[in-house]
Amino acid sequence: MIRRFIENIYEYFVSRQCLHIPHHIAIIQDGNRRFARKKGIATASGHRAGADRTEEVLEWAQELGIRHITLYTFSTENFNRTDEEVQNLFQLFKEKLSRICLDERVHKYGIRIQMIGDREMLPDNLRDAVEQAETATAHYDNFYLNMALAYGGRNEMLRTTAKILDDVREKKITKDEITPELFEENLYGNNVTIPPVDLIIRTGNEYRTSNFLPWLANGHESAVYFCAPYWPMFRKIDMLRAIRVYSERQEMKKKVSC
Repeated sequence: MIRRFIENIYEYFVSRQCLHIPHHIAIIQDGNRRFARKKGIATASGHRAGADRTEEVLEWAQELGIRHITLYTFSTENFNRTDEEVQNLFQLFKEKLSRICLDERVHKYGIRIQMIGDREMLPDNLRDAVEQAETATAHYDNFYLNMALAYGGRNEMLRTTAKILDDVREKKITKDEITPELFEENLYGNNVTIPPVDLIIRTGNEYRTSNFLPWLANGHESAVYFCAPYWPMFRKIDMLRAIRVYSERQEMKKKVSC
Protein backbone atom coordinates (compact mmCIF):
# COMPACT_ATOMS: atom_id res chain seq x y z
CA MET A 1 0.00 0.00 0.00
CA ILE A 2 2.82 2.42 0.91
CA ARG A 3 4.67 1.57 -2.30
CA ARG A 4 1.60 2.29 -4.38
CA PHE A 5 1.11 5.59 -2.55
CA ILE A 6 4.68 6.61 -3.39
CA GLU A 7 4.22 5.49 -7.01
CA ASN A 8 1.09 7.65 -7.29
CA ILE A 9 3.01 10.68 -6.04
CA TYR A 10 5.82 10.01 -8.51
CA GLU A 11 3.35 9.56 -11.37
CA TYR A 12 1.80 12.90 -10.49
CA PHE A 13 5.24 14.54 -10.35
CA VAL A 14 6.23 13.21 -13.78
CA SER A 15 2.84 14.02 -15.30
CA ARG A 16 3.32 17.66 -14.30
CA GLN A 17 6.46 17.68 -16.43
CA CYS A 18 4.54 16.49 -19.49
CA LEU A 19 3.69 19.88 -20.95
CA HIS A 20 3.03 18.45 -24.41
CA ILE A 21 0.91 15.33 -25.01
CA PRO A 22 1.66 13.43 -28.23
CA HIS A 23 -1.18 13.06 -30.69
CA HIS A 24 0.04 9.66 -31.92
CA ILE A 25 2.11 7.07 -30.02
CA ALA A 26 3.36 3.89 -31.69
CA ILE A 27 4.38 1.03 -29.40
CA ILE A 28 6.64 -1.93 -30.10
CA GLN A 29 5.42 -4.42 -27.50
CA ASP A 30 8.54 -6.46 -26.90
CA GLY A 31 9.34 -9.00 -24.22
CA ASN A 32 6.31 -11.29 -23.81
CA ARG A 33 8.37 -14.44 -24.36
CA ARG A 34 11.23 -13.32 -22.12
CA PHE A 35 8.68 -12.41 -19.46
CA ALA A 36 7.27 -15.94 -19.69
CA ARG A 37 10.74 -17.49 -19.35
CA LYS A 38 11.52 -15.27 -16.37
CA LYS A 39 8.28 -16.29 -14.63
CA GLY A 40 8.61 -19.96 -15.60
CA ILE A 41 5.28 -19.99 -17.43
CA ALA A 42 4.21 -21.05 -20.92
CA THR A 43 4.92 -18.72 -23.83
CA ALA A 44 1.20 -18.48 -24.54
CA SER A 45 0.64 -17.25 -20.99
CA GLY A 46 3.28 -14.57 -21.53
CA HIS A 47 1.46 -13.35 -24.64
CA ARG A 48 -1.84 -13.34 -22.76
CA ALA A 49 -0.27 -11.28 -19.96
CA GLY A 50 0.93 -8.86 -22.64
CA ALA A 51 -2.56 -8.62 -24.12
CA ASP A 52 -3.98 -7.81 -20.68
CA ARG A 53 -1.38 -5.08 -20.23
CA THR A 54 -2.37 -3.66 -23.61
CA GLU A 55 -5.90 -3.06 -22.32
CA GLU A 56 -4.50 -1.11 -19.37
CA VAL A 57 -2.24 0.95 -21.62
CA LEU A 58 -5.21 1.90 -23.78
CA GLU A 59 -7.01 3.15 -20.69
CA TRP A 60 -3.99 5.27 -19.73
CA ALA A 61 -3.86 6.68 -23.25
CA GLN A 62 -7.51 7.64 -23.07
CA GLU A 63 -6.98 9.31 -19.66
CA LEU A 64 -4.06 11.31 -21.02
CA GLY A 65 -5.88 12.38 -24.18
CA ILE A 66 -3.70 10.50 -26.66
CA ARG A 67 -5.94 10.12 -29.69
CA HIS A 68 -3.94 7.59 -31.73
CA ILE A 69 -2.22 4.45 -30.46
CA THR A 70 -0.58 2.11 -32.97
CA LEU A 71 0.51 -1.30 -31.69
CA TYR A 72 3.13 -3.46 -33.41
CA THR A 73 1.05 -6.54 -32.72
CA PHE A 74 2.44 -9.11 -35.18
CA SER A 75 5.17 -8.58 -37.77
CA THR A 76 5.74 -10.47 -41.00
CA GLU A 77 8.92 -11.86 -39.37
CA ASN A 78 6.79 -13.36 -36.59
CA PHE A 79 5.51 -15.93 -39.08
CA ASN A 80 8.92 -17.62 -38.65
CA ARG A 81 8.02 -18.66 -35.10
CA THR A 82 6.71 -22.14 -34.35
CA ASP A 83 3.30 -23.05 -35.74
CA GLU A 84 2.02 -23.57 -32.20
CA GLU A 85 3.04 -20.08 -31.06
CA VAL A 86 1.66 -18.42 -34.20
CA GLN A 87 -1.67 -20.23 -33.88
CA ASN A 88 -1.91 -19.36 -30.17
CA LEU A 89 -1.29 -15.72 -31.02
CA PHE A 90 -3.90 -15.72 -33.76
CA GLN A 91 -6.43 -17.26 -31.39
CA LEU A 92 -5.61 -14.61 -28.77
CA PHE A 93 -6.00 -11.79 -31.30
CA LYS A 94 -9.32 -13.23 -32.45
CA GLU A 95 -10.62 -13.44 -28.86
CA LYS A 96 -9.61 -9.87 -28.06
CA LEU A 97 -11.05 -8.48 -31.29
CA SER A 98 -14.33 -10.32 -30.79
CA ARG A 99 -14.63 -8.83 -27.31
CA ILE A 100 -13.95 -5.32 -28.59
CA CYS A 101 -17.36 -5.19 -30.26
CA LEU A 102 -18.99 -5.82 -26.88
CA ASP A 103 -16.66 -3.70 -24.73
CA GLU A 104 -18.65 -0.79 -23.33
CA ARG A 105 -15.46 1.31 -23.02
CA VAL A 106 -14.97 1.21 -26.78
CA HIS A 107 -18.44 2.62 -27.37
CA LYS A 108 -18.39 4.98 -24.38
CA TYR A 109 -15.16 6.67 -25.48
CA GLY A 110 -15.75 6.38 -29.22
CA ILE A 111 -12.70 4.28 -30.08
CA ARG A 112 -12.21 3.32 -33.71
CA ILE A 113 -10.32 0.10 -34.51
CA GLN A 114 -8.14 0.04 -37.63
CA MET A 115 -5.72 -2.54 -39.01
CA ILE A 116 -2.58 -1.96 -41.03
CA GLY A 117 -0.58 -4.77 -42.60
CA ASP A 118 -1.09 -7.48 -45.18
CA ARG A 119 -4.57 -8.88 -44.57
CA GLU A 120 -4.04 -11.64 -47.12
CA MET A 121 -1.45 -13.23 -44.82
CA LEU A 122 -3.99 -13.68 -42.01
CA PRO A 123 -6.24 -16.75 -41.61
CA ASP A 124 -9.85 -16.22 -42.65
CA ASN A 125 -11.31 -16.30 -39.13
CA LEU A 126 -8.86 -13.67 -37.84
CA ARG A 127 -9.39 -11.48 -40.90
CA ASP A 128 -13.15 -11.71 -40.32
CA ALA A 129 -12.70 -10.70 -36.66
CA VAL A 130 -10.63 -7.69 -37.72
CA GLU A 131 -13.23 -6.58 -40.24
CA GLN A 132 -16.07 -7.02 -37.74
CA ALA A 133 -14.26 -4.83 -35.19
CA GLU A 134 -13.51 -2.22 -37.84
CA THR A 135 -17.12 -2.18 -39.03
CA ALA A 136 -18.52 -1.99 -35.49
CA THR A 137 -16.38 1.06 -34.68
CA ALA A 138 -16.14 2.76 -38.10
CA HIS A 139 -18.38 5.65 -37.02
CA TYR A 140 -16.21 6.63 -34.04
CA ASP A 141 -13.52 9.31 -34.24
CA ASN A 142 -12.60 10.30 -30.67
CA PHE A 143 -9.76 7.81 -30.27
CA TYR A 144 -8.04 5.41 -32.67
CA LEU A 145 -6.50 2.01 -31.97
CA ASN A 146 -4.38 0.96 -34.93
CA MET A 147 -3.28 -2.68 -34.96
CA ALA A 148 -0.25 -3.60 -37.06
CA LEU A 149 -0.91 -7.22 -38.00
CA ALA A 150 1.18 -9.16 -40.53
CA TYR A 151 3.02 -5.88 -40.77
CA GLY A 152 6.44 -5.10 -42.22
CA GLY A 153 7.76 -1.63 -42.93
CA ARG A 154 9.53 -2.65 -46.14
CA ASN A 155 6.46 -4.53 -47.35
CA GLU A 156 4.37 -1.44 -46.68
CA MET A 157 6.67 0.75 -48.75
CA LEU A 158 6.84 -1.79 -51.59
CA ARG A 159 3.07 -2.30 -51.74
CA THR A 160 2.44 1.45 -51.75
CA THR A 161 5.02 2.02 -54.47
CA ALA A 162 3.54 -0.79 -56.59
CA LYS A 163 0.05 0.69 -56.22
CA ILE A 164 1.20 4.12 -57.37
CA LEU A 165 3.07 2.61 -60.33
CA ASP A 166 -0.10 0.72 -61.30
CA ASP A 167 -2.02 4.00 -61.21
CA VAL A 168 0.58 5.58 -63.49
CA ARG A 169 0.40 2.66 -65.94
CA GLU A 170 -3.39 2.85 -65.95
CA LYS A 171 -3.10 6.61 -66.54
CA LYS A 172 -5.04 7.47 -63.37
CA ILE A 173 -2.18 9.79 -62.46
CA THR A 174 0.97 11.05 -64.17
CA LYS A 175 4.48 10.61 -62.79
CA ASP A 176 4.64 14.36 -62.22
CA GLU A 177 1.74 14.04 -59.76
CA ILE A 178 3.72 11.74 -57.47
CA THR A 179 4.43 13.69 -54.28
CA PRO A 180 5.08 12.82 -50.61
CA GLU A 181 1.45 13.73 -49.94
CA LEU A 182 0.23 11.32 -52.63
CA PHE A 183 2.43 8.55 -51.27
CA GLU A 184 1.03 9.10 -47.77
CA GLU A 185 -2.53 8.99 -49.10
CA ASN A 186 -1.83 5.60 -50.65
CA LEU A 187 -0.21 3.99 -47.62
CA TYR A 188 -3.39 2.62 -46.09
CA GLY A 189 -6.26 3.60 -48.37
CA ASN A 190 -9.11 6.05 -48.00
CA ASN A 191 -10.78 4.23 -45.10
CA VAL A 192 -7.82 4.31 -42.69
CA THR A 193 -6.88 7.48 -40.86
CA ILE A 194 -3.38 7.49 -39.34
CA PRO A 195 -1.43 10.72 -38.75
CA PRO A 196 2.37 11.01 -38.46
CA VAL A 197 3.87 9.38 -35.36
CA ASP A 198 4.97 11.72 -32.56
CA LEU A 199 6.52 9.13 -30.24
CA ILE A 200 7.71 5.54 -30.56
CA ILE A 201 7.99 3.45 -27.39
CA ARG A 202 9.82 0.12 -27.36
CA THR A 203 9.82 -2.12 -24.31
CA GLY A 204 12.03 -5.11 -23.47
CA ASN A 205 15.43 -3.37 -23.37
CA GLU A 206 15.89 -3.48 -27.15
CA TYR A 207 17.33 -0.41 -28.86
CA ARG A 208 15.94 -0.53 -32.38
CA THR A 209 12.68 0.39 -34.09
CA SER A 210 12.52 -2.74 -36.28
CA ASN A 211 11.44 -0.84 -39.39
CA PHE A 212 8.15 0.08 -37.74
CA LEU A 213 6.12 2.72 -39.61
CA PRO A 214 9.13 3.99 -41.63
CA TRP A 215 7.15 6.66 -43.47
CA LEU A 216 5.01 7.97 -40.61
CA ALA A 217 7.74 7.74 -37.96
CA ASN A 218 11.21 8.06 -39.50
CA GLY A 219 9.94 10.35 -42.20
CA HIS A 220 8.56 12.74 -39.58
CA GLU A 221 11.45 12.58 -37.10
CA SER A 222 9.48 11.00 -34.28
CA ALA A 223 10.82 10.96 -30.75
CA VAL A 224 11.90 7.48 -29.59
CA TYR A 225 11.88 6.06 -26.06
CA PHE A 226 13.45 2.71 -25.17
CA CYS A 227 12.77 1.17 -21.77
CA ALA A 228 13.81 -1.98 -19.92
CA PRO A 229 10.53 -3.54 -18.68
CA TYR A 230 9.13 -6.43 -20.68
CA TRP A 231 5.76 -5.52 -22.18
CA PRO A 232 3.65 -7.31 -19.51
CA MET A 233 5.59 -5.33 -16.86
CA PHE A 234 5.18 -1.94 -18.55
CA ARG A 235 3.72 0.58 -16.08
CA LYS A 236 1.95 3.91 -16.30
CA ILE A 237 5.06 5.63 -14.97
CA ASP A 238 7.02 4.18 -17.91
CA MET A 239 4.50 5.70 -20.29
CA LEU A 240 4.69 9.05 -18.52
CA ARG A 241 8.49 9.01 -18.70
CA ALA A 242 8.26 8.41 -22.44
CA ILE A 243 5.83 11.30 -22.83
CA ARG A 244 8.17 13.48 -20.76
CA VAL A 245 10.95 12.79 -23.29
CA TYR A 246 8.62 13.83 -26.10
CA SER A 247 7.56 16.94 -24.17
CA GLU A 248 11.17 17.97 -23.50
CA ARG A 249 11.93 17.55 -27.19
CA GLN A 250 9.01 19.81 -28.10
CA GLU A 251 10.25 22.44 -25.67
CA MET A 252 13.71 22.31 -27.23
CA LYS A 253 12.18 22.80 -30.68
CA LYS A 254 10.33 25.87 -29.41
CA LYS A 255 13.54 27.39 -28.06
CA VAL A 256 15.42 26.72 -31.30
CA SER A 257 12.68 28.33 -33.39
CA CYS A 258 12.64 31.49 -31.24
